Amino acid sequence: MDGSAKTRRKLDAAEMGVVAHLYRGEVYRSTIWRTRLDTTTNWSVVTLGVALSITYSSPQASPLPLVLVGILIIFFLMLEARRYRYFNVWRARCRWLELHFMAPILKEGNLHLEEQWQDRLAEDYLHPAYHVSMWTAIGRRIRRNYFWILLIQTVAYMGKLVVHPTPLESTGQLLERAAIGPLPGWLVLLVGAVYCISWGIIAYVSEQQDAARARLKSDPLGMG
Repeated sequence: MDGSAKTRRKLDAAEMGVVAHLYRGEVYRSTIWRTRLDTTTNWSVVTLGVALSITYSSPQASPLPLVLVGILIIFFLMLEARRYRYFNVWRARCRWLELHFMAPILKEGNLHLEEQWQDRLAEDYLHPAYHVSMWTAIGRRIRRNYFWILLIQTVAYMGKLVVHPTPLESTGQLLERAAIGPLPGWLVLLVGAVYCISWGIIAYVSEQQDAARARLKSDPLGMG
């Protein structure tokens, strides 16, 4: 190598066919992982529905299932965020091929290999890595789905305390109903508030970071 810039020859018919099959494979993988995201969301909805059914089955039923289901929702959210990081890899590759391979063929018939977009894709295959952090993935999943799940859980829990077994008459009565065993009601409500606010902050910060990253993105070959 003399250090001079390399000129990439044009893809022949066989290579074009390989890239087309590669695109099909990436679409398949992104579809599979998208289905896995839906699965964990469905698990969260179903478990929340079971907790709602138990809690509102009678006026004397305990609101505790709505508290305990929050542990499962957190577990499903963590699992879904991890799956989202995998999904984002396949989705980014599909989008990359659509942007630099499919679109140029349809529009100009020229793949513009001199722009070296193929090198970035090859590097992603040689050294695969996540394109987003775990916190970013958590924030995105909260904004897409889990905000509504957490909102329903919170409203249902507070509604149970307010209306059952009789309509609420005082703040002291609210704290009494919120108590869980030796844990005082004010502590339970405080933990619940921190629980909701924490997820809200994560979602908000993640959204601001995504927006800032989009505004400051200077690498035309940036992937993900």
